[in-house]
Amino acid sequence: MLHVRRQLAALTTALALGVSGGTVTSPAFADPRETEKSATATGYGGAVSTVDPEASAAAIEILRKGGNAADAAVAAAATLGVTEPYSAGIGGGGYFVFYSATTHRVSTIDGRETAPAAMRHDAFIDPATGKPYPFTPDLVTSGVSVGVPGTAATWERALDRWGTLSLADTLKPAIKVATRGFVVDDTFRLQTLENKPRFEAFTSTSKLFLPGGDAPAVGSVFQNPELAETYRFLAKEGAGSLYKGALAEEIAAAVQAPPKAPGTALPVPAGSMTTADLAAYRTLDQVPTHVDYRGLDVYGMAPSSSGGTTVGEALNILDPFNLSEMARPAALHHYLEASALAFADRGKYVGDPAFVDVPTRALTNPRFGKERSCQIDPKHAAAKPVPPGDVASYDGACPGAAAAPAAERDTENISTTNLTVADKWGNVVEYTLTIEQTGGSGIVVPGRGFLLNNELTDFTAVYDPADPNRIEPGKRPRSSMSPTIILKDGKPFLALGSPGGSTIITTVLQTILNRVDLGMNISEAIAAPRAAQRNSDMVTAEAGFITAYGPQLTPYGHKLAAAGAPSTSAAEIGAATAIEFRSGGRMVAAAEPVRRGGGSAMVVKRSH
Repeated sequence: MLHVRRQLAALTTALALGVSGGTVTSPAFADPRETEKSATATGYGGAVSTVDPEASAAAIEILRKGGNAADAAVAAAATLGVTEPYSAGIGGGGYFVFYSATTHRVSTIDGRETAPAAMRHDAFIDPATGKPYPFTPDLVTSGVSVGVPGTAATWERALDRWGTLSLADTLKPAIKVATRGFVVDDTFRLQTLENKPRFEAFTSTSKLFLPGGDAPAVGSVFQNPELAETYRFLAKEGAGSLYKGALAEEIAAAVQAPPKAPGTALPVPAGSMTTADLAAYRTLDQVPTHVDYRGLDVYGMAPSSSGGTTVGEALNILDPFNLSEMARPAALHHYLEASALAFADRGKYVGDPAFVDVPTRALTNPRFGKERSCQIDPKHAAAKPVPPGDVASYDGACPGAAAAPAAERDTENISTTNLTVADKWGNVVEYTLTIEQTGGSGIVVPGRGFLLNNELTDFTAVYDPADPNRIEPGKRPRSSMSPTIILKDGKPFLALGSPGGSTIITTVLQTILNRVDLGMNISEAIAAPRAAQRNSDMVTAEAGFITAYGPQLTPYGHKLAAAGAPSTSAAEIGAATAIEFRSGGRMVAAAEPVRRGGGSAMVVKRSH
């Protein structure tokens, strides 16, 4: 009855509004929308966790029709491009991690965006001042920030390698949602309003997301017929049609000559992406990172992501300590210190391995982690930033050698999305995808219904030849996305990931520790308050974490600062999704109960 009442409420609100623009209309009651959210679902036959009920329902629909986890993941991701357009979509990129029940192996796809061939080292320098553009809103709201998208190519590659359905079949749920619309919630309206000055800078964007000059009202139904038509085009012509032909020309034109609104005060620097850049884009099949933690095999994403190496190194640093027998403040102190040490090494060594010699084996070597663990004082927090370790000289003994510190500025934004899917055969997908900033570059490709990313701002703005994340043509910017699959005795135990910029790493790490070391079940591990230590003087923490643990961590020397402003989406850290695998094929899908408005966990068949 609660579900019916909410449907009627949405219907009444939308009928009262009667607005069209991006488009906001009344729902067809015979085709009900998914609005109910459940943070935990337990059952059999397949499971999914996303931030959105429409996306989770899309995955379940595919699973029930006989598709596997790869098919369902693409369906969910495409639907998130409709309902979470400020976080993901075909204008962005991401990392796809797959466990095969047939081969018992974990494999990955690097679908990260790339810099155009004509990208200059000084691309982020304002020629009028000789200094970097202000990061936000100036630099992120631009054509120069847009990388060559990798999402559509990732879907095609994942389906080719592991799927059983066609791209056209997996896009059907998303096309349906884009056509008949979804119910606007508080998060969608808040994120639209937070981006209103940026969206108003582009005619195509304000037309789509600011119909009548305002964000869509909560409870109204938002339709995106242009995106539905773009998906139909991809379904008919294949994912390659985004990289060649008319659509590629339109993307390149939007980057080189952004559709600026008359009178915008933003500079909107133009980019250099061409149709040749789009035609040259390729995903990469990558070997995952791997560490052993408490007898569990933890697999993550290798560089260009820094997620797998940094999460893996932090786990290696913590492995010598028995966190489960420590008092909670002591365990959290060790977590924060290990995270700082791993982030020091991330900043020093990790970039795109096609351009930088990344010491992935050393960073994930247990002896290197053990040597780095020597730096943790069990009673006192080290002065930050801590120096990186020396990957050229380590033997697991104390004290460890240090390397020269790296100058690093964190420019990754919080907006990304993550999904976790498993099927009845035992295949598992962990997939993190993004357009970087909430709202990406702010540029909607005219007539196509999707936003372009601003991923190139993940490069270091000022060029330094010694910086592993320096700007280079054709390069993938460093990412913190950390899709992770954990095996126990060779079988899936836990799959998890999160959005959140560089706090993705700490969210995944803290959730693993909560589940493995601190006695929480997976739902409790996700719901617990979070803190992120990224090798800086202050620990970014949620209000709940500060209330619960601030006084107990102060004697260690930790300085906690609240994450973002309470009235914004930045006040929260991450929005995790996970599936835990139990005996007899039972699965527990877990999503956020509160963050980002709460997530959506579903199973094919509920257990009673």
